[in-house]
Amino acid sequence: MRWQADACRMIGSPLYAGLLERIAEDVEAEGPAWEIMRGREADPRFSVLGLRLLGAVNRLALTGREPRLAAAYEEGRAGEAWRRLEDVLRRNSAELRDSIDRPVQTNEVGRCAALIFGFLAVAGETGLPLRLLEVGASAGLNLRWDRFRYEGNGFAWGPVDSPLTLAVELDGEAAPELPGAVEVTARRGCDAAPVDPTTEEGELTLLTYIWPDQAERIARMRAALEVARAEPVTLERASAAAWAERMLAEPAPGQATVIYHSIVSQYLSDAEREALFGAIRAAGERATPDAPLAWLRMEPADDRADLELTLWPGGEDRRLARVGYHGSPVQLL
Repeated sequence: MRWQADACRMIGSPLYAGLLERIAEDVEAEGPAWEIMRGREADPRFSVLGLRLLGAVNRLALTGREPRLAAAYEEGRAGEAWRRLEDVLRRNSAELRDSIDRPVQTNEVGRCAALIFGFLAVAGETGLPLRLLEVGASAGLNLRWDRFRYEGNGFAWGPVDSPLTLAVELDGEAAPELPGAVEVTARRGCDAAPVDPTTEEGELTLLTYIWPDQAERIARMRAALEVARAEPVTLERASAAAWAERMLAEPAPGQATVIYHSIVSQYLSDAEREALFGAIRAAGERATPDAPLAWLRMEPADDRADLELTLWPGGEDRRLARVGYHGSPVQLL
């Protein structure tokens, strides 16, 4: 809980940081939070049990079942929010014990403000349309990255009439010369628990896991949901490695296949991660100039994430940028 509190504070949610610190104290005191989470002491740290609990609670607030807690969230005061949260935990203990089995589904579209520089690099270097394959795609919102507008620091890209405009905070180097348009031939993704963003339940699930004091992220999500309703994608419930191996075995002449993931690898077991990376590199060795393969990933480093790209034929690993965990700022390298 305290590790997650520190992470929330670093990424900009003082509300959740404060609540997680109080939950940690409640666990030590064997209070209502402990009663809900008892028996899960061995859950892996990166399964983010604290965020799973707060997401389950936020669902009660968003559906109108806990209006006093929703009001405290709007006010953003951790002390008052904790007093009301403690009461919610006591009264909904049995339901919340079941609800925290749900995995966190954030599908943070702000990360596209960083990922775009990888996609455009592949399009510019290959001169080919892109076939998109996303591992850990959640609701597939980031498979629609080319339907968003990007603006900031002299950089602008994407349709000016998009419902979603992402602010690109470039830190350091100016944006390089990049193609002004990209053709996308396919949008496919996999997830252990995919979400349909075009349904009411899917929309609720995605909003549930956004931290309530981050209004900008909530607004981005609502705009991305509007884009999703107009641009279909194909999502499968599948394990990362098996799906990637199957997709990468399909011939794709005349297209640059981009397999990518963002803040996903930490949620995979060591064996699954090794199998996924092995399948991608094996497919890279089979790539040809007419059917190149790009591996784009945005994964944790320290206080920021690394945006890295490998393009085959060739297979050189490149670090493109250092980026914030929700996308901005983007420090191009």
